[in-house]
Amino acid sequence: MTASTPDLDVPVCKTITVKASPELAFQVFTAELDSWWPYTHHIGSSPMTKAILECRPGGRCYSLQQDGTDCDWGSIVVWEPPVRFVMAWRINTSWKFEPDLAKSSEVEVRFTPEPGGLTRVDLEHRGFSRMGPGFESMRNGVDGTGGWNGLLQLFAAAVERHA
Repeated sequence: MTASTPDLDVPVCKTITVKASPELAFQVFTAELDSWWPYTHHIGSSPMTKAILECRPGGRCYSLQQDGTDCDWGSIVVWEPPVRFVMAWRINTSWKFEPDLAKSSEVEVRFTPEPGGLTRVDLEHRGFSRMGPGFESMRNGVDGTGGWNGLLQLFAAAVERHA
């Protein structure tokens, strides 16, 4: 069995608990993406100036770039506020836009109320093998220090600023 077989396509799962209602946590994660997404995390050809998630089924996830262009990097495939959303992660193994949805991995984020006014946020990034050879590097990247762990910490800090 080689390292690029679907059997080794293990999802990246992360969880964080924030002191906010599911409604507020969902809003900060989606509609206020620009308040916490780092401008270093983009695939555009010039520096990023804004992160945007269109809050609707079929909505785009994209960044505005300093050169006036915009750069797609995701599409909303499931939209169920304030419970969950699923986004096609339209970035290929070369960290460029992937036009073919069938070759995109996906990110599901769930917001579950917890006692004491808390919300558990569960993120699952899955389907890496759809990307083809080299998918392991993408999986390792989003599972690494600069990946979802760090991003969820930035998200939690943005939620805290709202509280």
